[in-house]
Amino acid sequence: MTVIIQIIQFVIALGLLIAIHELGHFFFAKLFGIRVDKFFLFFDASDVKLLSTKTGWFSKLFPKARNLETEYGIGWLPLGGYCKIAGMIDESMDTDHLKSEPQPWEFRSKPAWQRLCVMAGGVLFNFIFAIIAYSSILAIWGDTYLGNKGSKIYVNELAYEMGFRNGDEILMLDDYQPEDFRMLQADLARHTAQKAIILRGNDTITLYIDHSMIGDVLNTPGMFDLAVPFKVKGVSENSPNFGSDIMEGDMIFSIDSLSVSFVQDAWPILEERRGCTAEVGIIRGRDTLTRMMQVDTAGKLGVLLVQPDFQKKEYTLISAIPAGLKKTFSTIGGYVQDLKLVATPSTEAYKSLGSFISIGQIFPPMWDWYSFLSIIALLSVMLGVMNLLPVPALDGGHMVFTIYEMITGSKPSDKFLYIMQIIGMLLIFGLMFLAFGNDIARLLR
Repeated sequence: MTVIIQIIQFVIALGLLIAIHELGHFFFAKLFGIRVDKFFLFFDASDVKLLSTKTGWFSKLFPKARNLETEYGIGWLPLGGYCKIAGMIDESMDTDHLKSEPQPWEFRSKPAWQRLCVMAGGVLFNFIFAIIAYSSILAIWGDTYLGNKGSKIYVNELAYEMGFRNGDEILMLDDYQPEDFRMLQADLARHTAQKAIILRGNDTITLYIDHSMIGDVLNTPGMFDLAVPFKVKGVSENSPNFGSDIMEGDMIFSIDSLSVSFVQDAWPILEERRGCTAEVGIIRGRDTLTRMMQVDTAGKLGVLLVQPDFQKKEYTLISAIPAGLKKTFSTIGGYVQDLKLVATPSTEAYKSLGSFISIGQIFPPMWDWYSFLSIIALLSVMLGVMNLLPVPALDGGHMVFTIYEMITGSKPSDKFLYIMQIIGMLLIFGLMFLAFGNDIARLLR
């Protein structure tokens, strides 16, 4: 059932973001009097359509839709969507229009600045949607985050190999001071930090980063968990230790004489003692005590813990708009840094590329509006930035050729644009093949 919910969220998000992107192209094309022949969600490869306003069951139910200038529909291949603009060489690879003279309602007949607006429209609408989504999130839920200052890390094997230790507090990454604890791993990779300044106990030390491991950083989630002290807030009523001499503020430091610095240290110890009793060492004020406690069948003591000090900012509807704008541009900047890493072979960041499989897996197993809006806002930014890349067949490639024309006054020939479109499509398919390959390899592992 959880997989079905994830698939539903993925399909809704994909359809919405594609429609928004193509709507940007559609809006500016119509604004400048350019005819739009087709507006399709997903590709109708081999002319196979799930829905069309010109043919099939929909046109029979609504015959007036056949008279619309634009054919609206849904294709069967969920790898994107397209807005077929008359007189433009696009992913449809339709070149029939090149055989006739340019018409006033065609894309190729319009001034360069209008064509540039049409090409930039999809990206612009993606970014506008992200601003709206982030502003809505901030207005409804505010911004809750775990500050990095004072937060200690609990490391996995990779972080340990790099020299980090449980209980370290990361103060600086080169000259950058991390603010959000949840972004530490991303900050480490994005800033390609040469060194980390950390607080270990009472000592401040410098840890030099091995850049050959940046690829592993990108491909190994969970480098820095929050090291949570085993400090008791209370005992739950259904706990086997309810009513025992355990008080709020007690700090558990050992279990059966095995040292426990953080909650994570206790998990494997308690797992081995399921359904048994254990001698627990407690610090209460200035006193050191021992108590016998029951471990339940799930390997838990049934105590409530003092929660980390999360910080929350509240926003009004008005103040959420500039905050959403700032959040969008911050996300754009972060994703651009990610793409720089992917384009640097030495980091092996290309191994972290994922296809629709990876995207589908980031949706939560249960419907949650906060998570859904956060994810589609991020995906909208990613879609916008990816389309800005100066690759033929992407919006960015078309924009580069148009800007070149505006600067030099020389328009690239239709034949040149057609060849570039083919090259761009091959590059995109190669990238998709790599992403699918990475996902399949991860699934096999």
